[in-house]
Amino acid sequence: MRRALRGKAPSLAAERELWAEGHEVVVGLDEVGKGAWAGPLTVGAVLLPRDRRINGVRDSKALTEPEREALYAKVAPWCEAWAVGHASALECDELGMSEAQRLAARRALEALGATPTAVLIDGRWDFVGVGTTRLIVKGDATCLSISAASVLAKVTRDRIMRSVADAHPGFEFDANKGYPCPRHKVALRGQGPTAIHRMSWAFVDDLPWSTGARERSLARAAARAGVDPAQIRLF
Repeated sequence: MRRALRGKAPSLAAERELWAEGHEVVVGLDEVGKGAWAGPLTVGAVLLPRDRRINGVRDSKALTEPEREALYAKVAPWCEAWAVGHASALECDELGMSEAQRLAARRALEALGATPTAVLIDGRWDFVGVGTTRLIVKGDATCLSISAASVLAKVTRDRIMRSVADAHPGFEFDANKGYPCPRHKVALRGQGPTAIHRMSWAFVDDLPWSTGARERSLARAAARAGVDPAQIRLF
């Protein structure tokens, strides 16, 4: 392990506290892809074993891509159960990011095959809203369940973006995974957005050929919600 990562291991403190309170199914969740311009919003859900440990789990953002891939191969079979849920770019546009995150979390929990009695979430916002929820700021770095979920969600989403890179030459999705970067901006201005871009986001406003694209996306979302487009905020 790189020296920079030594001594920074997440712990089971939060899980043990909830287990001691009688919660049998404690699930950690984490989200990736919220800030991307293209691709899905992904939520990972992890149920850890109580009696088996592995070394090297860290917040996915602290790891290199090869480190995440290697850790994924260890974490996935170690978990008691795990799953990921996605909200597509179109769903992010039509539902808004908050509801899309809730949708991805619901899909992850449904695929998990176990009903949580408590959930651990990174950050300050409960995007699950079921049972007992504990919000942990910087939980992806300090809570083992959340760290494991961050790795599984990140690697799964990265693999999706690499798999579609050849279908969208010039965007380099295999490298940037749909996130903003100079090359992504150049490709957008030269080629326009792909089918997996989030058209309701403000970045399309700066594209010379995209007049009305964002407005049309907002109108579709408003029609779906049954409200005036001025009431919709999607980014």
